[in-house]
This record gives sequence, C-alpha cells and structure tokens, in this order.
Amino acid sequence: MKLLHIDSSILGDNSVSRQLSASVVAAVAARHPGLTIIHRDLGRDPIAHLSAEILGAAFTPEQDWNETQRRERELTDTLIDEFLDSDVVVIGAPMYNFSIPSQLKSWIDRIAAAGRTFRYTESGPVGLAGEKKVVVLSSRGGVYSTQQGQLMDFQEDYLRAVMGFVGIAAVEVVRAESVSKGDEARADAIAGAQAAIEALAL
Repeated sequence: MKLLHIDSSILGDNSVSRQLSASVVAAVAARHPGLTIIHRDLGRDPIAHLSAEILGAAFTPEQDWNETQRRERELTDTLIDEFLDSDVVVIGAPMYNFSIPSQLKSWIDRIAAAGRTFRYTESGPVGLAGEKKVVVLSSRGGVYSTQQGQLMDFQEDYLRAVMGFVGIAAVEVVRAESVSKGDEARADAIAGAQAAIEALAL
C-alpha cells in the first residue's frame, strides 16, 4: 500500500494542518504494516508556479526545451507518478484568504494533466486517477461551516471539485475551525479533528 502525504502550510511546527495530517499518516501506518509513504512538504520545498516558459514545453519539440523546461517537466512527471501510484492521498490544507495556499495550487496545477490524470471525450472530461482515497485536513482561523461562512469558503469545495475532476469520489474532509480564536478554541478544534481522524475508515 502506498500513501502520498502533502503538506502545504508555511507555519512549520505551529501548523494545525500539519499536526492533523501527521496524525492521519500515523493512523494509516499503524493499520497497514509495510506502508510506503512519500512526503511532499510544499511549504518547505515549494514547487514553481506555472509560467509561460514551463507551460510552453507542452507546445515545443523536446529537443528545443531549455534547461528550465527539462527540469520542470521531469518534476511534473514525478509528481504525477507519485499521485497516480498512491492508494491514499493525505493533504494538509490550511485556509489562506478564503482558499488554499498558493503552494498547494502549484502542486494541483502539475498533477491535473490532460492525458495523465484526466482525458477529454466527446461527452466531456473523464478522470483517470483511479480508485484511491483522499483525506483533506482543513484548518481555518475562523468559522466557515455556517451558512454565512460557506459563502466565503473557496477551500474545501475547490479541493473536492479538483479531485472529482481527476476521477476521485472518495474524498474525506476533516476540519478544524476557530484555531486563531485563542488557546482553548484551538485545543477544542484539534481534539474534535483528532476524534474524526480516529473514526476514518482507511
């Protein structure tokens, strides 16, 4: 069994999403001896955002690629292979300005690849990512699960949509809210999320 662990918080040891994603990985490892884990820390080792130069490799003969295009194409292929080869994907996703970190968006821009993780058909796009489970560890400084809050939440629905687009229906979201509202609120949010993690079927 293979697990891909993605962290995207820029807060290091102070990150709630990192703490929760590590708990999920530990839980899966305990249930599946011999688990293979690949960890991508996008906060520590960010992936370059797509640029005209990087994207241009797709429309340029390989023999004409420059050094940057060759390096970034190799990285993109590696990221896609890691994603496709995994049985479980664990994503630590804090909310930044009502959405996901740009570091996580860079990873998504690499793995959402026509011909690899989805394809176009006459009836529309079809996901190719296969049967795998995705667990999103969503952390928020405020509360966005209320009816009013959901109007400003472009984090969880976006991640569900992207994973659905590449063919993954089994997406679990574990949420910790109000983590910036004081020590007690933060502790309660983490405890609630940890209880939800223990109940996951992985």
